[in-house]
Amino acid sequence: MGVGSTPMTADHAKRANQAEQVAWIVPCFEEAARIDGHAFLAFLDEDAPASLIFVDDGSRDQTLACLRAIAEQRPAQIEVISLPENQGKAEAVRQGMLRALSHDAKIVGYVDADLATPPRELHRLAGIVRAGGYDILMGSRVQLLGRAIERKHARHYLGRVFATCASLSLGLAVYDTQCGAKLFRHTEALTTALEQPFASRWVFDVELLARLVHPRAGIAGIALERIREEPLLSWTDVPGSKLRSAAALRSGLDLLRIGVKLRLF
Repeated sequence: MGVGSTPMTADHAKRANQAEQVAWIVPCFEEAARIDGHAFLAFLDEDAPASLIFVDDGSRDQTLACLRAIAEQRPAQIEVISLPENQGKAEAVRQGMLRALSHDAKIVGYVDADLATPPRELHRLAGIVRAGGYDILMGSRVQLLGRAIERKHARHYLGRVFATCASLSLGLAVYDTQCGAKLFRHTEALTTALEQPFASRWVFDVELLARLVHPRAGIAGIALERIREEPLLSWTDVPGSKLRSAAALRSGLDLLRIGVKLRLF
């Protein structure tokens, strides 16, 4: 893996002071063959200020070494967390978000290591949150004319079935809970929602949304008008997904449990 570095210019620094910085969490499990250091470093060179927190989820390959090599290029903007053993994407994201919030990040998001959601889209989503009005912004893979959503047909239709079940479980008209590009403002509700580990390793997105929308421990949930789904302009289905058939089945059962728990809460 090769990485490069472009010095931050005075204009970049000035713009960084004028906009809220976003802390992006990038969960990684055995991504040594796919992680693109150049793309992540270029992402940090864009106009919108950003920082990265890579979370290595107990990888057994060279992922951790690759992440540290990337971080060495931008130590002020990139942090690497190493979990001693594989705990699943849910816990990797939770640990990364907790670290960002402990650094008093005002906006925190997470994105998949394969950058299926391209950097220009991540910056566009961040701009919407910075503009105000939303505490939660979820990227949504809606296949519309004029949009470049490249997704395998089988995964698209399975995704539609899952999304329908997620919507019924949550009692919300949500189109795409599983897109790996989400942003959150630092609120008391978010801090509370992250206190406990997620029950599911894969459908934690649904579980997190449930915790944020439904009141917990005396903390009012996020009002629906403060949540927005934003159709992406582009998204690519990158080969190498870690989700296998058995995990997909468990995810379905986890979704059912979340729905039952909400109705008993």
